[in-house]
Amino acid sequence: MPVRGDILELAIDSSGFEGTSVARHEGMVVFVDGAVAGDVVRAQIVRTKKKHLEAKVVEVLRPSPNRTTPRCKYFGTCGGCRWQHVEYESQLAFKQQHVVDALERIGGFKGVPILPIIPSKEIYFYRNKLEFSFGDKRWLTKEEMDLTPGPVPSGEEKIKGAGELVLGFHIPQRYDKILDIDECHLQSELSNGILNAVKSFAVEHSLKAYTSQPQSGYLRNLVIREGKNTGDVMVNLVTYDDRPEVMKELTAALTKSFPEIVTVVNNITSKLANVAVGETEKVYHGNGVFTEKIGDHLFHLSANSFFQTNTRQAEVLYRVAKEFAELTPNDVVYDLYCGTGAISLYVSGSVKQVVGIELIESSIINAKMNAEVNGIRNCEFIAGDLKDLLTKDIGWKKRYAAPDVLIIDPPRSGMHPKAVEEIGGMKIPRIVYVSCNPTTLARDLQLLSPFGYSIEKVQPVDMFPHTYHIESVTRLTLR
Repeated sequence: MPVRGDILELAIDSSGFEGTSVARHEGMVVFVDGAVAGDVVRAQIVRTKKKHLEAKVVEVLRPSPNRTTPRCKYFGTCGGCRWQHVEYESQLAFKQQHVVDALERIGGFKGVPILPIIPSKEIYFYRNKLEFSFGDKRWLTKEEMDLTPGPVPSGEEKIKGAGELVLGFHIPQRYDKILDIDECHLQSELSNGILNAVKSFAVEHSLKAYTSQPQSGYLRNLVIREGKNTGDVMVNLVTYDDRPEVMKELTAALTKSFPEIVTVVNNITSKLANVAVGETEKVYHGNGVFTEKIGDHLFHLSANSFFQTNTRQAEVLYRVAKEFAELTPNDVVYDLYCGTGAISLYVSGSVKQVVGIELIESSIINAKMNAEVNGIRNCEFIAGDLKDLLTKDIGWKKRYAAPDVLIIDPPRSGMHPKAVEEIGGMKIPRIVYVSCNPTTLARDLQLLSPFGYSIEKVQPVDMFPHTYHIESVTRLTLR
C-alpha cells in the first residue's frame, strides 16, 4: 500500500470527479490532480483512503494528445481554470460523459437521449462577473520560490510575511492565503485594468485588508460585473466598515480612468463569513445597477443579484429551455428559482402568464424592475423559499392558474426533497429542468420518476470553458 509522499508512475485512464483524472495502481483507483486522460506521469501521493489514493503530477513522462499549453501564467496555482491544459474539444467530450455517467450511475437511467453538447463560442474572457479577495498573506508561486534565497519553503510556508496587501484569488482549500494576480483571462482586459487600479489605490492610501483574527482592517472583496452585450460595468467594493471619504476618492479615480463604469457601490459587512455580500449597501456613482441584454430583453442587475455568468451562452441555454418547453399562447408557466427573471422574461412573449419564484428578495426586486423596463405585463414574481411556498405558505396559489409547464433552474445543491415531492404531486404535463450539476440533476430526476415523469431528452450546454462545470437542460413529460 503506497503511503503519502510516494512517487508512482501512472497511465491516466479517464477524466474523473471535479476535474481530477483517474488512474489505477495495483487495482486501486488513483485520482490525479494536474493530469489529462492519455498522459503517462510521475505522481506524488498526497492522501490515502481505504478505497482510493489521491495524487498530484510531479512530471509528465508522455503527454496525452488531449493536452495543450495553458494560457494563464497562474495556472496550477489559482485553481479557477483547472482544465486550461486540456484541449477544448476534449473538455467537451469529458463534460458530455459526465452527464451520461451521472444519469446512469446515480439516477439509474439507461438509454436516455443525450444530445451532443453545445460548445461555448468564447473560451476566454467570457465571464460577466469576477470576485477577487483582499488579504495580507501572499501565496508564493513555484517560480517565486525558485527565486527565493535560502532553503525552499515547505507547503505550509509558501507565504510572505503578514502585512503586504494582496488582491486576487483564494488558494484552493487554503482560505487564509491569497494568490496575488495582475490579470485573469476569464472576464476582460478592462476588468484587469480595474483590478490593478483598485490595488494601486489601496497601496497608495495604506489601506489594510480585513482579517478575522482579530477583526480589523478594511478591504474584503472587489467584485466586477460587466454587461457583455451593453458595455456597462459595475464596481462593488466589499469592506469591513464604512469609510465614505475613501470611497468617494476611489470612485472619482475609477470613473475618470474607466468611463465604462456606470455604477460604484460599497457593500459593508462586519460578519465573520467570507461572503461578498454586505449587510448594508451604499451607492457612490450611478444608481446601483448595471444593464445586460439577452435577446430582445434588457436586464437591470444590482450588486448581489444572480445572473448567469456567461451572458452569450446563457442565451443559448434559455433558447434550449424554451424549445424544450414547447410553449403555446394559452400556457401558464411557473419559473422556479427565477433569479432576476431572465428565463421568465425570455419566454413571456410565447405564453399567457409566467409566475417566477425566488428566495432572494433583491433578485425579485430586480425581476419586477426588469419586467417593467421591458414593458412586460404577464410576469408576476414572488419572494420566498420554494419548499415553504409549496408545502405551507400556499396562499399565493389562489391568485394564479395551475401551471401547464414548470421551468426549474435550481442552485448546484438541487431541489429540497420536499419541494420535489410537492412538484411531483402537482402532475404538471411538462417540466424543463435547467441544471448546473449533473449529480443533483440525476438525484432529483430519480425522485420525480415515481410520480410518472419520463426523461425525453437532455441537452448539455458548456457555460464554463476550462472548468469541469457543465449545464444541461432536461425535458420531462408526464406519462
